[in-house]
Amino acid sequence: MVLNWIWIGFFLIGIATALAKLAFWGDAAPLSDMTAMLLGGETSDGGETSGMAKVAATISLGYIGLMALWLGIMKIGENGGAVRVLTRLVAPFFRRLFPEIPKDHPASGSIMMNFSANMLGLDNAATPLGLKAMNQLQELNPDKDRASNAMIMFLVLNTSGLTVIPISVITLRSVQGAANPTDIFVPILIATYFATLAGLVAVAVAQRIRLLQPVVLAYLAGATALVFGMIWHFSRLPQEEIVTQSRTLAALFIFGIISWFLVLAVASRVNVYESFIEGAKDGFGVAVKIIPYLVAMLVAVGVFRASGAMDAVIGGMKELVAALGFDTRWVDGMPTAMMKPLSGSGARGMAVEAMENFGVDSFVGQLACTLQGSTETTFYTLAVYFGAVGVRRTRYTITCGLFADAAGIVAAIVVAYMFFG
Repeated sequence: MVLNWIWIGFFLIGIATALAKLAFWGDAAPLSDMTAMLLGGETSDGGETSGMAKVAATISLGYIGLMALWLGIMKIGENGGAVRVLTRLVAPFFRRLFPEIPKDHPASGSIMMNFSANMLGLDNAATPLGLKAMNQLQELNPDKDRASNAMIMFLVLNTSGLTVIPISVITLRSVQGAANPTDIFVPILIATYFATLAGLVAVAVAQRIRLLQPVVLAYLAGATALVFGMIWHFSRLPQEEIVTQSRTLAALFIFGIISWFLVLAVASRVNVYESFIEGAKDGFGVAVKIIPYLVAMLVAVGVFRASGAMDAVIGGMKELVAALGFDTRWVDGMPTAMMKPLSGSGARGMAVEAMENFGVDSFVGQLACTLQGSTETTFYTLAVYFGAVGVRRTRYTITCGLFADAAGIVAAIVVAYMFFG
């Protein structure tokens, strides 16, 4: 519902802004540019555009090959047991975060498998596992209309979006022609970690879960030390070396994951080739599925920007930020950040629009992609998961989820300056 009004607002505010400029200042350029954004053609400054609808379709179709590749690789990992391995690794940690779940209850396995699938970018596998986990948690819930503590912890960690391999963002940058699509790999990993840590701490404080337990502390201290070690290492390097080492680390990690998947699959006697084909078949469906969402958002945002309304909003934010004495370049990436908690497809459209407008390898383009991968779609996820089990009283889930989103956004901006600024 919120996204519906945002989409309508982009059009109506854009049209009203263009008409006001025509009526009061005799400026017909915004109307001309808005038409070009819809249908393609010449803009008021003499440039040419193919129209945002065509751009959206071109981007979506460009997804096919890359998504087929990644989904095929991920299916090998899934069939080979990568999710099960990760689940066993994090089981001691998660058992202490969900004290209300009885030992050996099936909900624990579903939760851990959902998180493992999300970290590996296995969205198609993660969602069914997540819904299964919610139904199992609802069986344990004494008040079926009210979110249990375990449900809140599960969903806040889910929406914080800890990602090891940001497949969709890498693919998006590749389709847009990025010089190195994986250069956002390390920044997204750092940003999503801080979002997840913030969400975990917020819920733990609300539920009075002791995070200083030896097992919990060991996991958190180890992960935090690794992330801060990366930040410390990269902060000491010149900008050119940061980019080079980040790309190298991304390449090593990606090929390490692929090698691990292949070894697991062979050890499990999985037919690797058939598994790849099975996963790759979904690539076409994913690419086609996003076309209407990208068309809707890119056209609406294009009209909003062409009218001058977006420049006015961003300009106002920049003046405020400048008055406070801060650099203002990050403000141009905020539309993506503000859209992400509402809609993944909407945020994707905002990120694409930023890359189209500023350049795929510009600071704003890289920041928008980092923001796109830094958190999950909080409101959408909560609506789907709580709706699936009929829970209406969500308690502090949204508050903690938005707190995690805010932490991820701030972290994304900071690491973007470190890596791309």
